Amino acid sequence: MTEPNEPELRLCEVRQTDAAGTAAGPHLVIEFEVLATAVFDLDLSLDVLQAGSGAHAAQAQFRSGGRDPSWLPRGRYRLEAYAPRWRLPPGPYRIHATLWHHHRNQPVRADDRVLQVEVHGPADGTMSAAGPAWAWDLAALPGTTPVDALSWRKGAEDWFYKHFDHAARTTMSYMLGDSPLLAGRVLDVGCGDGITDLGIALRQRPERFVGIDPFRGYERLLEIAREAGLPLDSLPAGLEFLPADANALPFPADSFDVVLSWGSLEHIVGGYRRALEEIRRVLRPDGLFFVHPGLFYSNVGSHLLEFPFAQAEPYVHLKHPEDALKRMVLGSEPQRMDRSGHVATPAEYWQWYTELNRITVRGFETEIRAMGFEPWRVAIRTHDRVDYTPELLPYPMQDLAEGELYLSAYNRK
Repeated sequence: MTEPNEPELRLCEVRQTDAAGTAAGPHLVIEFEVLATAVFDLDLSLDVLQAGSGAHAAQAQFRSGGRDPSWLPRGRYRLEAYAPRWRLPPGPYRIHATLWHHHRNQPVRADDRVLQVEVHGPADGTMSAAGPAWAWDLAALPGTTPVDALSWRKGAEDWFYKHFDHAARTTMSYMLGDSPLLAGRVLDVGCGDGITDLGIALRQRPERFVGIDPFRGYERLLEIAREAGLPLDSLPAGLEFLPADANALPFPADSFDVVLSWGSLEHIVGGYRRALEEIRRVLRPDGLFFVHPGLFYSNVGSHLLEFPFAQAEPYVHLKHPEDALKRMVLGSEPQRMDRSGHVATPAEYWQWYTELNRITVRGFETEIRAMGFEPWRVAIRTHDRVDYTPELLPYPMQDLAEGELYLSAYNRK
C-alpha cells in the first residue's frame, strides 16, 4: 500500500441519532473533511463488534451496491448511514467507522473512530455477519461544492466527466492495469484540453507528465477545473503542457515510461505513421503505449454525430458523395455537446472531417506489429447491428461493425 506523505482526509465526528438502543437499526452521522485538493474513490466501512468478545457481528460499506464517488474536492462533508433494524441480540457493541480513499489506485486507510452502542430487544435473536441492507446519503456541508455539481454525479453527458473520470480511469486502470510505470514519466500525444491528463496526474502522481497539442486547448485547463469544482490555483507538481507536433516530438530517445494517445491519431493531417515512429523513439524499451484511435468506417467514425442528419442516418459519411455531405454539414447547425466553453462552427466540423485518417482495426494492428509494438491488452467495442444498404455493400462487415478500439502495447526495441 503506497500512502501519501501528508494526511488528505480526516474524520471529524461519528455519532448516532436518538434511534439508538432500540430494535430499530442504527442511524449514523459521519462528518469528515477533505484536506487535499481532491481525494479519489472515497469509501467508508462500518464494522460492528461485540463489546465483550470482540466477535464480528455485522458490517457495511458505502461503495457496495454500485456507489461510485469518483472524487471529492477540498471541503467538509456529511455521510449518513441507516439500517432499518439491528438484527443483533441485545447487548453492548462497538462500531468501527473507517474512512478510505485511493492513492495511486491503492487503498489508503485515512482515519477511523469507534462508537459505543447498546442494543436492546426485541430483535430476531440471530447474529448476521452481512447485516441489514444499509441506506446511505452523502452531502457537502455549507461552503463546500455541492455533491450534485460534481462530474461523477452529472454522468456520461458531462464533458468533464467524459475526460476526468471516464477517459482517465479507462486509460490508467482498465487498459494499463495501474502499472507502476504510471508513477514515472508519462507523455500524452494530442492532449486536447488536458482534462484527461489532469485526472490521471492527480490520481497517479507521476514523476513527470507532459501533454502536447499544437492547438493549446490546455491553456484553459485551470479555469475549466475550477468551474468543475476542483480548487486548483496551479497545475499539480510534475504536470506540464507544450504546443508540440506529434511528428517531431521535442524529447530525446527513451524519455518516457508511458505514452498515451486518446482520440488523436485520426486527426493528424497527412497520416500518423511519422507520429507512431516518434512515439516509439521517445518511449523507452519495454515501456507502455496506450492508444484509442478513431475508426473511420464505424458509425461514429465521421465525428459528425452532433448533427441531426447524422443521428438520423447511420453511416451517413459512407452513403453520400463528399460534395453532398459538405453541403449537409455547412447547411445545418449541430446539437453541440459541451466542450468546456469551445463552440465549434460547422466549417470547423467539416475541416475536422476532411482531415480524418481512415483507420481500421485490421490495418492498425498490422502497422503497430510491424513497428515493434507488442499488444498487451485490447478492447474492441462493436455496434449492436449493421443494417446494410446499397451504399454500404462495398465495405467489409468487420470495419462497419467495429466501433471503438482500445489498445495497450509494449515497446519492444
